[in-house]
Amino acid sequence: MKLPRICLAIAALPFALSMQAKADSVSDKVSADLPKLMALYKDLHAHPELSGFEVNTAAKLAKRAKALGFDVTEKVGGTGVVAVLKNGPGPVVMIRADMDGLPVIEQTGLPFASKERATTEDGIESGVMHACGHDTHMTSWVGTAQALTSMKDEWSGTLVMILQPAEERGKGARDMLADGLYERFPKPDYALAFHDSAGLPAGTIGYTPEFALANVDSVDVIVKGAGGHGAYPHTTKDPIVLASRIVTSLQTLVSRELDPQDAAVVTVGSFHAGAKHNIISDQATLLLTVRSYSDETRQTLLDGIARIAKGEAIAAGMPEALMPEVNIKDEYTPATYNTPEFTHKMAELFTQRFGEKRVIETPAVMGGEDFSRFYRADKQIESLIFWVGGVNQEDWDTAKEEGTSLPSLHSPYWAPKADAVITTATEALTTAALHILQKQ
Repeated sequence: MKLPRICLAIAALPFALSMQAKADSVSDKVSADLPKLMALYKDLHAHPELSGFEVNTAAKLAKRAKALGFDVTEKVGGTGVVAVLKNGPGPVVMIRADMDGLPVIEQTGLPFASKERATTEDGIESGVMHACGHDTHMTSWVGTAQALTSMKDEWSGTLVMILQPAEERGKGARDMLADGLYERFPKPDYALAFHDSAGLPAGTIGYTPEFALANVDSVDVIVKGAGGHGAYPHTTKDPIVLASRIVTSLQTLVSRELDPQDAAVVTVGSFHAGAKHNIISDQATLLLTVRSYSDETRQTLLDGIARIAKGEAIAAGMPEALMPEVNIKDEYTPATYNTPEFTHKMAELFTQRFGEKRVIETPAVMGGEDFSRFYRADKQIESLIFWVGGVNQEDWDTAKEEGTSLPSLHSPYWAPKADAVITTATEALTTAALHILQKQ
């Protein structure tokens, strides 16, 4: 028998009221925790650590997870932390935050600005800053853990919360997986994460179904030559001229060898050669960043770089012994893929909670995020990383009206509206986990 519409509405009312009550409960919990979360955020912001050296950060947050009742394992894949909370039968949900800062001298002027200094693995001494907002990620991770542990009677399943090192080097997720993340601990059915955004107003959620972020490769091209006096160039094999030809020809990889609708980037970020006006050097070095979405396009670009480098060297008359060397650095970050159906479901859930104006579909970007590896290690996992805007609304409106630019991620001036990011992200992650782990 088909029930009248009014009867269906009445029947759905208890469920709607239950969902609203749960939403209110999450908001109340996060609001109550916010002062202490902000104190944690300021502490993390003031004391960043470089990729692979997140020792104090990991220990500090592991201690908090233990106090909440998680079974905590430290030093997974380096400085990684895995916190497991089993709360009855049900799915396994993994929530990830990254921990590392960047070798950037902070110039935000914040009263709790970082004054830390450290030496990178490349031997460069620098200031250290959370210029990518990982401090907001970790604080929201703690806020989500606190909210979910306080609501254990409202969900059933297993929560795996991980703190990942070395995201900025593209190594942390790989190293945690290699150290048995999916063998030593419950393997997730669902993987969730967020990233603060310098391109969205504070508190806005952005989501992208399918490819969301790019494959990222760093490529070094060592161009060889035969040096000599600048007054007698005919006696040399000039690597600067050859490297210049290579730079120009590389532009045809995207413009002439790929489908125009297949997004890709080949950028020569550094060209270094020589030390004096009147000396032709015997070597030039090009540093490239190469970005794509599909694995097939990635391989086309990498193969093309090697082919062009060698082809231009042959055209320049270089002997076989002086062919360029093309080295792909061990910093590959695979493209991030958000499973479409799950992404749309979570977007609907976020829209119900935050409203249509605060939840928008955003285009894929050419940035990289090694959260991608958790899905690629087992494509049965439903996976989503979403954006949470961090730009103060007044600054956003001013920039839009006046056409001025705002600080980007990795900028020494990037200072997100942290309370809005942390509140929104914590509520979103908690809401998503409660929905996935709801009791049947």
